[in-house]
Amino acid sequence: MLGRTLREVSTALKQGHITPTELCQKCLFLIKKTKFLNAYITVSEEVALKQAEESEKRYKKGHSLGDLDGIPVAVKDNFSTSGIETTCASNMLKGYVPPYNATVVQKLLDKGAVLMGKTNLDEFAMGSGSTDGVFGPVKNPWSYSKQYRGKRKQKAHGENEDSNWLITGGSSGGSAAAVAAFTCFAALGSDTGGSTRNPAAHCGVVGFKPSYGLVSRHGLIPLVNSMDVPGILTRCVDDAAIVLGMLAGHDPRDSTTIQDPVKPFTLPTLADVNKLCIGIPKEYLAPELSSEVRSFWSKAANLFESEGAKVIEVSLPHTSYSIICYHVLCTSEVASNMARFDGLEYGHRCDINVSTEAMYAATRREGFNDVVRGRILSGNFFLLKENYENYFIKAQKVRRLIANDFVNVFNSGVDVLLTPTTLSEAVPYLEFIKEDNRTRSAQDDIFTQAVNMAGENLTSTIPEPHAKEPEQLHVTSFSYLPITNELAGIIETFVVT
Repeated sequence: MLGRTLREVSTALKQGHITPTELCQKCLFLIKKTKFLNAYITVSEEVALKQAEESEKRYKKGHSLGDLDGIPVAVKDNFSTSGIETTCASNMLKGYVPPYNATVVQKLLDKGAVLMGKTNLDEFAMGSGSTDGVFGPVKNPWSYSKQYRGKRKQKAHGENEDSNWLITGGSSGGSAAAVAAFTCFAALGSDTGGSTRNPAAHCGVVGFKPSYGLVSRHGLIPLVNSMDVPGILTRCVDDAAIVLGMLAGHDPRDSTTIQDPVKPFTLPTLADVNKLCIGIPKEYLAPELSSEVRSFWSKAANLFESEGAKVIEVSLPHTSYSIICYHVLCTSEVASNMARFDGLEYGHRCDINVSTEAMYAATRREGFNDVVRGRILSGNFFLLKENYENYFIKAQKVRRLIANDFVNVFNSGVDVLLTPTTLSEAVPYLEFIKEDNRTRSAQDDIFTQAVNMAGENLTSTIPEPHAKEPEQLHVTSFSYLPITNELAGIIETFVVT
């Protein structure tokens, strides 16, 4: 039952083959059994069981709230949840219990979803490995597959197996691991520069970044306001479409959300790709791209072409500037957003009372890790009066050029961009931590952050269907405009099935 799609499980619940409580208990059992993955920071067992019980009553009365009623879900721990601790995996917010739900969380609950818990992440979502949170790193479920274990033994005799597991990617690694380990059917992540798509790629699940403004950010603790987007992680494209349909739409609490009504997202049962034009950005053929990822990228393109789609090379000429531009804009907004954590209103506060300035400094030193403090320092440097024009303003101008690259490509008749998600497959933890957070983030975000700066594009990641080994469970990204919702069905038909 846990391996079925949302529609299948919803049907089973409606037909009485399983009850919401039984389904919830199965997921709770798996959460406990896979505790070593460290996917969850908080497991809301009592809340989940109570929600499942209420769902069961509705089913008995024939008053189901829809496809998500009674379905176990998980939420990244940077979304506010009323009555449940929200930490952002940081000492700064340990013990913080919000008085309200994020809009996306409330929408899930309004549809009857059962909240299993809050998932692990890099501190304040700053990272690409889910290794830098105060609660420890998240382990990729594929690290414990027979295939990977066998291969590691062949490669390195005498190596400590327990310490060389695969990373999940980040920063939404806890949500990706939770979905991949069958502890829930869907999970929320956040995506600022690839933080939903990256872990989806490494964990072999579907990661979906909606267009900026399609889904409300209210209650998502901000990292970069102009790029943050709630993300969706599921095990198939149809499940992602269902969840998106529940979450999309205007929110009066978020002025950046779209004003127009949003129609339900439905996938076609049959897909004809003969009229589809797929673009392959030549700038994404990076020298650092691993042979495995390059091979699957080529295989995906050939698959579409063999079914009648037109596959052409396109250019996004400002791609080489995007990661530098992203770093300047990201750290600048981080510096601004992190200023609210001063020890006065909520969150951690140090014991020093010599002066207000000393209290500020000590609180932030104790509350933030080195990664967060480093980004704050970088951002404040870029925002200094003498640097503002040369860094921040120039980066904003380059951002517009990057956005125009995507507009020009789509206006030229291209429907879809087919790109890699990361440079390589998931790497072992011990290899990952050889480089610092900043270096790793620059490498892992190189293919993903541009669409966040462009804002108007939508990206999805699809698992390779015939992967036999976990490191082959890489994915390819599909970027396209939100008006072409049918394309999700095309991707489902020709890549997943």
